[in-house]
This record gives sequence, C-alpha cells and structure tokens, in this order.
Amino acid sequence: MLWVKAFHIIFMVTWFAALFYLPRLYVYHASAEDSISMERFKIMERKLFWGIATPGAIITIALGFWLATYFPGIYSNSWFQTKLGLVALLLIYHVWCGKLMIDFKNDQNTHSHKWYRVFNELPVFGLIAIILLVELQPIF
Repeated sequence: MLWVKAFHIIFMVTWFAALFYLPRLYVYHASAEDSISMERFKIMERKLFWGIATPGAIITIALGFWLATYFPGIYSNSWFQTKLGLVALLLIYHVWCGKLMIDFKNDQNTHSHKWYRVFNELPVFGLIAIILLVELQPIF
C-alpha cells in the first residue's frame, strides 16, 4: 500500500506541475505576436497537456481510488467527500485548460495575457486545500 501511496503522490505532483505550467504557457502565447512563437507554443501546450497533464491526472485518480479501497468507510468521511469535490473541480479546470488549448490551436483565443495570469493561480487553492484535508482530516 505504501508503494501505491508513493506513486499517487508522485503523479499528483506531476499533474499539478502541468496545471501550473500550462496556463503560464497560455500567458506567453496570448502575448506572442509572431507566427513562429505562436506555433511553438501550440506544440508545447499540446505535448504538456497530452503527454504530462492528462496521464498525470488519470494515474493520480486511479491510484487514489485504489488507495481508498484499503480504508473501508472512507467515503463517509466529510473531509474525504470534500477532497473528492475539490478533485472534481480540478478535473473541470483540467478540461477547461484543454478547451483553451484547442482555442489557441485554432487561433480562436479570446482572453488576454492578464486573464491567463489570474487563471494560472486557481489550482494553487485546490492544492493547498487538498493537502490540508488529507493531512489534518478535519471533522465538520
């Protein structure tokens, strides 16, 4: 079980690294004005989303559910239900990042680099909340 937990954490870090970096690429992409840079960002975004972020998300979630099977009754804990809700929000954010990547790919971006700077900060709150929930396991 400790191996499963270790790899759950490793792939969670991988997923979050991608969720932090992908919107940062969008900041730079939205600021780019030359076609060479824009094409380079499209390639970087695609590789990061499909090669790192998506596999990281899938493996993190799969290992998380595998871990949960070792703890009967965990689904009735309020902290765990809250964590699952936050993971669901992160999945929505992940899919939204994919939609934004497609918009850039099709040259249909409608957001400014400033909007992406704010968008880039959202997963930080999820990371903090999830770690605090797992480590503190508050009862509410």
